[in-house]
Amino acid sequence: MKRRQDLQYFNGAIAGFGTTSGTRIVIGFWPDSPLGSFADVMMESADGHRVLLAPHEECADFVSATYNFDEIVISGVQWSISGSCWRVRAGDLTVVLELGRRGILGALLWLVPRPIARSRWWATLIDPIVRVVLPGVRTRGTAGFGRREWYSALDAHPITSIAASWQEEDLGRLVPVDPPVEFGFGSTPASPMLVRVRTTIHGG
Repeated sequence: MKRRQDLQYFNGAIAGFGTTSGTRIVIGFWPDSPLGSFADVMMESADGHRVLLAPHEECADFVSATYNFDEIVISGVQWSISGSCWRVRAGDLTVVLELGRRGILGALLWLVPRPIARSRWWATLIDPIVRVVLPGVRTRGTAGFGRREWYSALDAHPITSIAASWQEEDLGRLVPVDPPVEFGFGSTPASPMLVRVRTTIHGG
């Protein structure tokens, strides 16, 4: 965990994808954060119902103070990685992701020197470009409750396949995140992918 003044850093990865059921899912993997090592899941159904699956109350309170949900579920969020396969189980949700090789976006992100890529000024500088290239995606914004948030993307891999179920119902095949999710000030890329990020939160 690293903290300077009122800056908080979350180092990890975000996976975002859609399913043919209309459910869109965003999973955060945070091995290094002010809340310790954890993962959380944000789900939005076809009718717009937004659910947060959080491992404990502290995480739920922090995330729900930053993003908007219609329902919050506290349940153990377990995750594991085996090669290109990422597995998540959170209450009634089970997800298995298969990642592909780093694409053009990932290669471009990988080329940016890490001290620059992790900086807030870089996230601010590229935000207008990201808005055009990846509609719906933001690298900075107001997270509510006096918080400002910056996303520093470090790498990206496409999600090539999924197996996902919610409350024992199969969520269907992998599709783009369309329409964009509406948890906060921005969405994930429409193309299903896992992005390695540092998230910086100021204030609140």
